[in-house]
Amino acid sequence: MELEKYFRFDDADEKPLERLVTDGGLCGIFRTIGCVGDSLSSGEFESLDEDGNVGYHDLFEYSWGQYIARDCGCRVFNFSRGGMTAKEYMEGFAEANGFWEDDKVCQAYIIALGVNDILGQKQPVGGVGDIDLADWRNNADTFAGYYAAIVQRLKEKQPKARFFFVTMPRDENGSPSPEHTALLHELAELFEYSYVIDLDRYAPIYDGDFRRRFYLGGHLSAAGYLFTARMIESYIDFIIRHDMDGFRQIGFVGTEWYNVGHKW
Repeated sequence: MELEKYFRFDDADEKPLERLVTDGGLCGIFRTIGCVGDSLSSGEFESLDEDGNVGYHDLFEYSWGQYIARDCGCRVFNFSRGGMTAKEYMEGFAEANGFWEDDKVCQAYIIALGVNDILGQKQPVGGVGDIDLADWRNNADTFAGYYAAIVQRLKEKQPKARFFFVTMPRDENGSPSPEHTALLHELAELFEYSYVIDLDRYAPIYDGDFRRRFYLGGHLSAAGYLFTARMIESYIDFIIRHDMDGFRQIGFVGTEWYNVGHKW
């Protein structure tokens, strides 16, 4: 097929991240993207002075979201902060920062939460049984309940937005939380227009060799955030190429228009 010279479509043998794009690829079909996350979504750098004092600095222009914005030429919002949890996000952080306002509504959302919730604060992961699909206010006080509430409230603002849930990558000890990975796959099945960016399964192992090249202290370096952007936009490009019908009407998301002849 002539098109195969330019794109790989419907290749059942292709794996995510097999082909890294450097220009955003088909991730560029989104003109607005919201990144909901913690320090790793905020371009946080870790400083260390001569007296051993450690500092943490959110430099958003170095976040993987802003690298994606520059690659794709789209507008990306950082709905994030170092140390963020889904619980804190829903219990006041998003509201205090105006993240639910109409001028912040996006065509796509990338949600990367769980490290501080599950690994840091040891919050119960929970499951889809903790979610009240009729009213997110009734969700249980678990990671699943708060994470789903973020999705549910954003869907109230933009029902046709696409959602990408990011799992935690493996290190030399294996998956940091198999329960987290399993939950995100269940949520992608539960919520319409939702997909998993499964770094647990497909990203390189974050071992000593990876940290030597891409870390600055306990957080990523500028090169590390750039590489993360490449992985995320490449994964989204992969998802779109393997479901072109599912993304055909993205240009209408956020408008009153649609085309009844095609799948939403």
